[in-house]
Amino acid sequence: MKITGYRSLGTVHQWGRPVGDANGVVTGGVTEVPVLLVETDGGLTGVGLGAHTDAARIFPAVEGQDPRAVTALYDRMLAHTFKSGHSGSVFGTIGAFDMALWDLKAKMAGEPLWRTLGAADRFVPGYASGLDIALGDEELVALYSGWAGRGFTGAKIKGGLDTDRDIGRLEAVADVLRGNTRSPALMLDVNETWGRHQAVRLLARIENRVELAWIEEPVRRWDVRGNRAVARAGRTPVATGENLTGLEQFRPLLAADALQVVQTAGVWGITHFLRVATLAHGHDLPVSPVGYHANPLAHAAAAVPNHLATEVQDTGMPVGVTVDQVLADGGIVLGDTPGLGISVDEPAFAGLGAGAGAGWTRPDGPHVRPRSAGLRLTPETGATDRPTPVGRTERESTP
Repeated sequence: MKITGYRSLGTVHQWGRPVGDANGVVTGGVTEVPVLLVETDGGLTGVGLGAHTDAARIFPAVEGQDPRAVTALYDRMLAHTFKSGHSGSVFGTIGAFDMALWDLKAKMAGEPLWRTLGAADRFVPGYASGLDIALGDEELVALYSGWAGRGFTGAKIKGGLDTDRDIGRLEAVADVLRGNTRSPALMLDVNETWGRHQAVRLLARIENRVELAWIEEPVRRWDVRGNRAVARAGRTPVATGENLTGLEQFRPLLAADALQVVQTAGVWGITHFLRVATLAHGHDLPVSPVGYHANPLAHAAAAVPNHLATEVQDTGMPVGVTVDQVLADGGIVLGDTPGLGISVDEPAFAGLGAGAGAGWTRPDGPHVRPRSAGLRLTPETGATDRPTPVGRTERESTP
């Protein structure tokens, strides 16, 4: 079987609530979801999710190839764009193709990807994460009550702008989850919004009130000394890595013992996750995938020995997308449909388009770093309700 072509489609995810973090909020609760379909001469189609703006540039690296050679094709794609392939939109496009190729490989074997990758158990432990910084207290409790009803015992909230508010919200979510466990796992994600001068001080205030399973992205992702300083100053593990691309970006942090929970993002693909998980395992560290639509990394997470918990961001799926998995018992129960178990209803995409939601890419959205990030001396109360003025942001390369 040979790869013959690809198609780029788009749908949207309707969250039913504002979603975002300390960098910005999509108040309308609708975000775009790019879909990549990789076609073969055998009639099978592989599905990949995530931004793939460089598809035309990447495709020649896989055209005419056997999709079962997915690991070799991953390196072939990197080599095809070696001067810019380890970051940003190029790396994201490689991740989308990689996801679709793994989907094809498992479909050709007639089994779900978790079986192809060697997992013995279809259950993947997870934690709830609502991208919830814009929610009021009652909305926050209602959201996590729904997660508690599905058996979840861990939750991550978004914060970093107002420590007192963060503490109150962590305590409220803990109260909800205590219906399932006497000691919930609580995480706080500040999305790189603290500077090194703030991180140690603010985390100490939180630790005086709440026990955290980890603090996520307390400082910039590449700041080895800053992450190490946070890890050394308190008792809370540091988690980071979702915006790191390629093993070379993880090595300095691991060599300096600057993080304790290694993360990867779904948009970077299956092979990237497997390689990062192996690198982390070599350092006796756990790996935790960051959530994405349809939870594609759950299949790979089921197969690695050092998986800790997978982030689950919503109980719904994008318009026109169905997935053979169930959220129950505090995690993801994977099904038996061959491949990733993702099915797309193309007619349902009609009129939507990849940019119809205009959510993640808007100039005041969560993927745009505010100029004040890392430079705040006092709490920024109510900041999530105010759009960041256009022209005073630093654009990130994350797709």
